[in-house]
Formats: sequence, C-alpha cells, structure tokens
Amino acid sequence: MSLGIASSAPPSPRSQPALREGTGLSGERAFQALCLLAMMIPLLLLAVLLVDVVHDAWPRLTWTFLTSYPSRVPAQAGILSALVGSAYMMVLTALMAIPLGVGAAVYLEEYATPSRLTYLIELNISNLAGVPSIIYGLLGLELFVRVMEWGRSLLAGAATMALLLLPMVIMASREALRTVPHPLREAGYALGADRWQMLRRVVLPMSLPGILTGIILSLARAIGETAPLITIGALTYVAFLPDSLMSPFTVLPIQIFNWVSRPQVAFHHNAAAGIVVLLVLMLLLNGAAIWLRVKLQRRIV
Repeated sequence: MSLGIASSAPPSPRSQPALREGTGLSGERAFQALCLLAMMIPLLLLAVLLVDVVHDAWPRLTWTFLTSYPSRVPAQAGILSALVGSAYMMVLTALMAIPLGVGAAVYLEEYATPSRLTYLIELNISNLAGVPSIIYGLLGLELFVRVMEWGRSLLAGAATMALLLLPMVIMASREALRTVPHPLREAGYALGADRWQMLRRVVLPMSLPGILTGIILSLARAIGETAPLITIGALTYVAFLPDSLMSPFTVLPIQIFNWVSRPQVAFHHNAAAGIVVLLVLMLLLNGAAIWLRVKLQRRIV
C-alpha cells in the first residue's frame, strides 16, 4: 500500500526545472528542424530547376552560340545582339543612375535639414522602391518614347531602367553613409576641414564598400528585367548591333522570352542556354560585389 502511494506521488520540486529544461530543448530542436526543412525545400527545388536547365542547354553552350546573331533556324541562332545590347544597356543605365542616386543620397543624408519636404521625398523614395517594374515601363513609354520623342531606342530603354534603379541606389547609398560614425565627422571638423572636405576624404571613402555593393546588386537585378523594356517596345528579333544611342535594341531576357514563346523544342533549348548565360552574368556581378566589398573594407582597416 505504501508502495502504491509512493509511486503516485507528484515529482519533487527539484525535478520540475529539469522537466521544463527538457521540454524547452525538445521544442527548440523541433523548431530548428522546421527551419532547416523550410530552407532545404526551396534549395532542393532550385537545384532541380538548375539541373534541368543545364541539361537542356548543354548542347547549345558553344562559342558559336555566343557569337552568332538570332536566326529562324534554331541550330544557327545565337545571342550576340542580345548580349551586346544588354552590355550597352547596363553601361548607359549605370551612367545615368549612379551619379544621380549617390548625389541624392549624399544630399538627403548630409545636407538636407529635417522638414516636411524632406520627409515627403524620403517617403516617396521608399514607396518607389516597391513599385512593380512594369509601372516604370509605362512611365518610360509615355515620358521618353512619346513626350521626349526618343522612340523605341537604346537611350529610352536605359533611361527607363535608370528610373527603376534610382530608388534602390539611393536607399543603399544612404544606408552605407549612415554606417560612418559621427565622431569621425566631428574629428574632421575639429581638424579644420569643411563639409565637402570631410565628405570627400572621410565619409565617402569609408562608405564606398556599401555603396558599390548596393550599386552592383541593383545592376544585377536590372540585367534580368524584361517587363519595362517590353513595355517601351524593345525588339524581340535583332540581327544587328546597336550603332548609336537611338538605335533599336534587344536584351538577353527579351531574347529568351522570344525563344520560349516558340513552339519548336529546339528554340526551348536555345532559351535554356540563354538562361544559363544570364545566370552566369548575374553570379559574376554578385561575386564582384562581394570581392569589392571585402577588398575595400580591408583597405580602410
């Protein structure tokens, strides 16, 4: 009888913390396993898609594919005009977006005084960063193609893409400028430097890794954009290279879109090869951003 009573007695107070600790550890392990599963499933799907794309693209990944113009014969089609058009587009976009974006970030962060106008500008920049890219295409179609009469040219496409990148460049540059400690600014003033000298010799060199990283990542996103350029009327079949800013053009995503829309399976293999080339370009840009960031941070330190 005494044994039955002893076995049904509640656990001692000393054993209760151990029970709570064991329950907490098991819950934490279950949560870690759930997070790991949530990470592995998208990675597994991405790996399957990459393997399928590379399998379809492998027979077409040759030097001839990179140096040939588009053709109505799938075996003879290449991406030369689209590749060169993408390169021209990114260079012109960078020349337009980077000076304006970095200049706007420096003004808002270092010169602008808090006011309703400044708050309104900052609010609009934050909102524009989340606007769908096709809206920028409609804006570029009305402003650059019709009002300014640039036509469906390389210049109109680059200006449209610059509008798309400006909010991202401004926000990334402002975040990089905020990482510079204020005591460094005060030390520059104490040594007799004016605001421009302090910005040029202290703030901008220290924030340069973050600014360049944001710029390159923005360009990596822009190189894969299709909707704005289709909206302004970029061509889907170009068998020549642009020879001026007002020339018609095409880019790699539009060429891929054109091949995917064809019913022939051979064109789908060409599209897969174009996707692989585009992925390699984006990986190179992201790798360059990481390399520049590490190198410049070491130089500053």
